[in-house]
Amino acid sequence: MRAFITGLSGAILTAAERHFVEEADPWGLILFKRNVTTPDALRRLIGEFRAAVGRQAPVLIDQEGGRVQRLGPPHWPAYPPGAVYGAAFDRDPGDGLMAARLGARLIANDLAQLGIDVDCAPVADVPAAGSDPVIGDRAYGADPPKIAALAGAFATGLMEGGVLPVLKHLPGHGRAVADSHKRLPVVTVDRATLEATDFAAFRPLSGLPLGMTAHVVFTAIDPVAPATTSANIVKHVIRDSIGFTGLLMSDDISMGALSGSLSERSRAAIVAGCDVVLHCNGDLSEMVEVAAQAPVLAGEAARRAGAALAARKSPAPLDADASRAALAKLLNDFRPEAGSHEA
Repeated sequence: MRAFITGLSGAILTAAERHFVEEADPWGLILFKRNVTTPDALRRLIGEFRAAVGRQAPVLIDQEGGRVQRLGPPHWPAYPPGAVYGAAFDRDPGDGLMAARLGARLIANDLAQLGIDVDCAPVADVPAAGSDPVIGDRAYGADPPKIAALAGAFATGLMEGGVLPVLKHLPGHGRAVADSHKRLPVVTVDRATLEATDFAAFRPLSGLPLGMTAHVVFTAIDPVAPATTSANIVKHVIRDSIGFTGLLMSDDISMGALSGSLSERSRAAIVAGCDVVLHCNGDLSEMVEVAAQAPVLAGEAARRAGAALAARKSPAPLDADASRAALAKLLNDFRPEAGSHEA
């Protein structure tokens, strides 16, 4: 296995992609809206990918709820954004935690039926006044202990449903004044403030099996490199200060925040301490470039990858209809199926 996660161009595995997957042997696959048509077609695509790599490779998707969910009506329900769970928590903390856990359990039920076993959620970012709305209502709130509690409940719900959570975006995207999909955000707040707020929300979640970096510069720690390509941030903040022990993947290496060629970005992320490079856009020429720089998974990276996959469990039983009714009641009659989704 090579230390990267790949996307695909569409709803079918092309002959060229099949050859690439067989030869490059990516650790996993990430799905986007362009890959999604019907449940049966998606199951077939996942099955063909796993057959090409010859193993039960992890299949990832972004299914947070709200603005960020790749599966939606008419085949799947829509789910609320993190802020809705936060509002429920403010009314009654116990209800808020139960709702987050139950919402995630329902999402996991949808995903497990398709063969998807990793959800790129929860978001533990702490939004700050004046920050870019790219996080916005994806956040559970602005109080680190509350965020950590709700993110932890969401992660628990996913794992109860046989789906691994991905903690994002380490060590924090909430203060970013730019959308890292488009350009590089630079955060100039002092380290003591970061430790007490942004980083604090992640510490209680440090034992989760998978995490994703932020393409954000923190000048108090590394004035040049974003977290994804900063050995200083990966080692001294993500691993040491936050204490994250799981497999660390980059955010999408093709995003506008990063500079240099795809080869340079991929090498820099691995050298900085990312275990796995994530490439999402399904452009085959870029996929080949990233794969050429991704090392074979070995050493601590391989150990963390193995530990993450070993955490995959069979789903616990679920009465989905009763659970949806309970979730709607907990969320003040918010009805998941009434929402929308975007790519």
